[in-house]
Amino acid sequence: MRILLVEDDPMIGDAIQGALTDASYAADWVKTGPGALSALDTQHYDMVLLDLGLPGKDGLQVLASIRGGNNPVPLLILTARDSLDDRLRGLDGGADDYLLKPFDMAELLARMRAVLRRKGGNALPVLGNGVVSLDLVSKQASTETHSGVTLSSREFALLQALLLRPGAILSRSELEDRLYGWGNEVESNAIEFLIHAVRRKLGSHIIKNVRGMGWMVSKNV
Repeated sequence: MRILLVEDDPMIGDAIQGALTDASYAADWVKTGPGALSALDTQHYDMVLLDLGLPGKDGLQVLASIRGGNNPVPLLILTARDSLDDRLRGLDGGADDYLLKPFDMAELLARMRAVLRRKGGNALPVLGNGVVSLDLVSKQASTETHSGVTLSSREFALLQALLLRPGAILSRSELEDRLYGWGNEVESNAIEFLIHAVRRKLGSHIIKNVRGMGWMVSKNV
């Protein structure tokens, strides 16, 4: 899952990006409002983490541009602005949640999972299609014959990307976009290697290959 972090403070940005990477997210970090809009114009993101006090264009202006362009990307505001007016403007402007600095990284990750669940219409922190389930907190996968299987960060990210769109075929480039951020070197057979690893742990039927197109997991059964 690919996240756009918009934060101008280098220490905070570095800490958040590190925490996101450790939590199996691909995280791209920009430090200005115009930089955020440029990134969103050229790259698909599964979530935006947006500071309000940004150079070039204020965070609330960035939010207005995103929602004004009918972009429904899940968005969580991260800011030190704690006034009721700022919170109301952020939430009424289209933010899905509002987290005040300073915050614990564990709370940020939990809030991100909650926003994604709400957007996906799923109340529980588990993705599944009736064949395989993925616990978003423990990062373990289960099937009828395999329970509580621990996945690597990349394996988890791959299975999560597929389970977010069961029945949809994701190409190599689409999967790479969701698993790797800017500056990450991607080997030519990286996706095949991860799929092989997940199949070895959970069964060859879990991820289906659609010849010449990509890979998918079955729709909910």
